[in-house]
Amino acid sequence: MRRTAASLLAASLLLLAACGDGGGADDSASPSETASAAATASAEDVAALEGVTLTGEPGQEPSFEFEQPFTVSAPVARVASPGEGDTIAEGDLVTVNLTAVSGEDGSSQGSTYGAEPQQYLADATALPEVMLAELVGQQVGARVLYAEPSSDLTLIWAFEIVSTEAVPTRAEGTAVTDLPEGLPTVTLDEDGAPSIEPVDAEPPTELVVQPLIQGTGAAVEAGATVTIQYTGWLWDGTQFDSSWERGAPATFPLTNLIQGWQQGIAGQPVGSQVLLVVPPDLGYGDEDSGDIPGGSTLVFVVDILAAS
Repeated sequence: MRRTAASLLAASLLLLAACGDGGGADDSASPSETASAAATASAEDVAALEGVTLTGEPGQEPSFEFEQPFTVSAPVARVASPGEGDTIAEGDLVTVNLTAVSGEDGSSQGSTYGAEPQQYLADATALPEVMLAELVGQQVGARVLYAEPSSDLTLIWAFEIVSTEAVPTRAEGTAVTDLPEGLPTVTLDEDGAPSIEPVDAEPPTELVVQPLIQGTGAAVEAGATVTIQYTGWLWDGTQFDSSWERGAPATFPLTNLIQGWQQGIAGQPVGSQVLLVVPPDLGYGDEDSGDIPGGSTLVFVVDILAAS
């Protein structure tokens, strides 16, 4: 993952991470606790954020004006200016430009303007509740302010909504019926969540990429940001991770994921469901990683819902 100022800023939004602890993400993508369980904002917190103003043309990095130092006791958000584009619905994939400044002295802490916008699912697994409440129902072009307390450096964020896109909950396409032998059998429940019947045989030593549902969208580019549903198992069928059980898809750059995912998902059409069998050298290698023992061959069923 590139460590530009913009990506460091995005990475600092740990409350917005929804990748899960296992699966295809590497150690740099591990989430932290969210701020949504923090205290309720006080009248003073609301007034403090009301005192922050943004100036600048739409689509350009805004300037902040506020009384310094700025502090709040709980997460707080407000709409700084409305938009005029499509309306954001809960569960949409929202693309934003964001910038942040220090509450202490107003110094810049990074920006995605002029770089790559960030994407977040508009749901409670990916966004703090106060942010989600302000975001849903707004229109593309809106600017939203957000702040939360910190023992280190209190930041004030400005989010400008670039686009919003409805995301399906499961792969949509044509089922692949001519499947090779020797692979785990995949069964889907009525909602689309997968389970597998493992194979009583030695695992393959090379990456297996087997489409199960052929989507009709554009091919995923190497390095794209993808929104997916997935479940992961050890070769013996022991499950270790599932976005389905967390109740929402996950969104992250392919570059944050193990090599088996980077190689297996790139080139697949959006809307597809893919079975990946990942040997250790393209997964987590010989070291233990959470519930994944060192040297494990991994099995994933991945629904590719969106990519950008």
